[in-house]
Amino acid sequence: MSKSYRSIAAERLWNQRLTTPGPRDPAAVVAWFGAVQAQEYGPAKWALAQRTRGQTTDADVQRAFDEGRILRTHVMRPTWHFVAAADIRWLLALTAPRVHRALTWGHTQLGTHAPLRNRAMAVIERALDEESALTRPELADRLARAKIRLKGTALALVVMHAELEGLVCSGPRRGRQSTYALLDRRVPAARPLDRDEALAELTTRYLRSHGPATVRDFVWWSGLTTADVRRGLEIVRARSSTVADRAYWTITSSRADAPPADVHLLPIYDEYLVAYRDLEAVPRGGTRWGMLPQAVVSRGQVAGVWKPILERDRIVVHLRAERRLTRDERARLARAAQRYGRFHGLPVAVR
Repeated sequence: MSKSYRSIAAERLWNQRLTTPGPRDPAAVVAWFGAVQAQEYGPAKWALAQRTRGQTTDADVQRAFDEGRILRTHVMRPTWHFVAAADIRWLLALTAPRVHRALTWGHTQLGTHAPLRNRAMAVIERALDEESALTRPELADRLARAKIRLKGTALALVVMHAELEGLVCSGPRRGRQSTYALLDRRVPAARPLDRDEALAELTTRYLRSHGPATVRDFVWWSGLTTADVRRGLEIVRARSSTVADRAYWTITSSRADAPPADVHLLPIYDEYLVAYRDLEAVPRGGTRWGMLPQAVVSRGQVAGVWKPILERDRIVVHLRAERRLTRDERARLARAAQRYGRFHGLPVAVR
């Protein structure tokens, strides 16, 4: 890996708040990023905790979620993302049209056409006006009472439509189950941003937390068009540097020439790996580990994969390394595992 790619990896680690102290509040971490992929709810909470200052626990992140300071919704690509409550309205206004377009084929195949979706949204609104929060099966039951029988992917698409339309968002967790609540009850009204303001805001959030990054990276992460992304770069006056004939954009100053000797236990779909399309600077480890592994990252590069297993009253971290780790890396890995254990309030061992 050339020195230039090493520098890109170092800057990304810093900007992603993996090698520099982040805020204490996990909701502030989400706001720093703009959006954080949360396809897997539990691992996504660990992704936030790793980027906070101090010993943030699972309960700390859960509290921010249940209080509504962090929301989980379909806002980009489309998949689940954590977003800050203050950002959800302008983000939906900017990105929802593209997500709607991506879902058109699914609606056509499953028969969830516009009139059905509109009827379903009216039922969902009435149901959540009566109850503060309902699970997806409970919403399906309310829809069935109104003679709208949906299940599986069809149900998911209709509820996702309600999210994209700004009708519903995540409610507090009920045990292991997710709930939905009316967005207007969960989130205070906010001044709408015009399109250029929203493009500038999302561009700033992405580059300050993920840069240096290419246009293709930003298009992939946001779901926006290439024209929109280039307009955002123009508005915020982003700077580019060329590595191997590819332009990498940033709005921050370079802070390091090489990644520090840190080891991180990243969850699946972590922003350090999932948020990029061009992979020369930080390869994901190839097909040996899968395209988006639960990765052990050392000096900015994937060094293996890990899997936590709950054994009675402790967590055992099982490791498969791509190469033999140095003594220093093993010591740093042990410290990373201990932090993971403290996040869950359990002792931990590495195997």
